Amino acid sequence: MTSPKPPAEPTYADRTFRSSAGIVGGVLLLLLVCWIGGDAVFRGEGRVPWLALAGLLTVVPLIVAFTLRPVVSVSERRIKIRNPFRTIAMPWTAVADVRAGYSSELFAENGAKYQMWAVPVSLRQRKKAARHQSRKSLDDPYNRTSVHADVRDSQSRLAAADQAMADMRELAERAKAGVGKSSPSPAATTVSVRWAYEVIAPAVVGLVLLVVLFAIG
Repeated sequence: MTSPKPPAEPTYADRTFRSSAGIVGGVLLLLLVCWIGGDAVFRGEGRVPWLALAGLLTVVPLIVAFTLRPVVSVSERRIKIRNPFRTIAMPWTAVADVRAGYSSELFAENGAKYQMWAVPVSLRQRKKAARHQSRKSLDDPYNRTSVHADVRDSQSRLAAADQAMADMRELAERAKAGVGKSSPSPAATTVSVRWAYEVIAPAVVGLVLLVVLFAIG
């Protein structure tokens, strides 16, 4: 008779946080810029097509960088932050805290601070959530919750950025609890930072071309 297998540890799929408004705005901006720039390239005369090409080479990467590129990917072991010009990856054991004040920020154990562009803070959402909590406390001043109440309601009423921070903080605490009190290995505290040269290089080239074209008159 075979012994029963121990229950498997729960696994947590990767999650991503992105700004829907940023993506929509980025797509609309790209369409507008490409329409105007393309019209100047094909119908312009003299130096206009070259100026339009240099302008597109400068502006398009920047629009992509600030609207479509930002994303935060998290799993049970690590977090990866893709900002407009940098990508930061680190295990949860290297994370000191995550906060959402006027912007979403990650604080590493080594003292570094990184912003999370993909998780914008909406003060309007935060005020709306605060009003809901205030009304809820007035409706139930003695905290006598009905047995039929949805206990998930307080979580669902958090602002999007605050909810994302709460989820990330929970993952960080779970990962640190799994490591325990033993000294973490160097790999468990390594922070990787990579510059997005695929965005920076074309924007710089386009800007240089614009300067040269304006300089030669």
